Amino acid sequence: MQSTATTPELYLAELSEDRKQIMYDLRNFIAQNIPAGFEEMMGYGMLGYVVPHTLYPSGYHCDPKQPLPFMGIASQKNHIAVYHMGIYADEALLSWFKEEHPKHSKFKLDMGKSCIRFKKPEHVPLELMGELASKMTPQEWIELYERVLKR
Repeated sequence: MQSTATTPELYLAELSEDRKQIMYDLRNFIAQNIPAGFEEMMGYGMLGYVVPHTLYPSGYHCDPKQPLPFMGIASQKNHIAVYHMGIYADEALLSWFKEEHPKHSKFKLDMGKSCIRFKKPEHVPLELMGELASKMTPQEWIELYERVLKR
């Protein structure tokens, strides 16, 4: 179910008790590691990290009124999700992540194109998620996005 919360604080407040702490922790690890320039906001029913219009006036090509999405975290019905557009667009970053994951988790990697899923809160490798958040600056994401994804 997609959240209708309008702020990250409201989103976190509405979470079930069994998910609150991990989502707070995940948010904090991302905030401590994500490069300057990204902004936290609600988007697509989840807590997101975007390149704001002040840095990239064109916005997201699918909806230019929206800032350029980069990362998102969500408490879904059956899992905790981390969405990272960089691993979708950058094969080298994806390879790095796949190599690093077993060093941080004993659980099998469950992921789609940009979505990493964790079945239980204790399965989320917080340090790895923080390191993943740190791997790309807003300018690097803009350049990659324009080269690979924007059409």
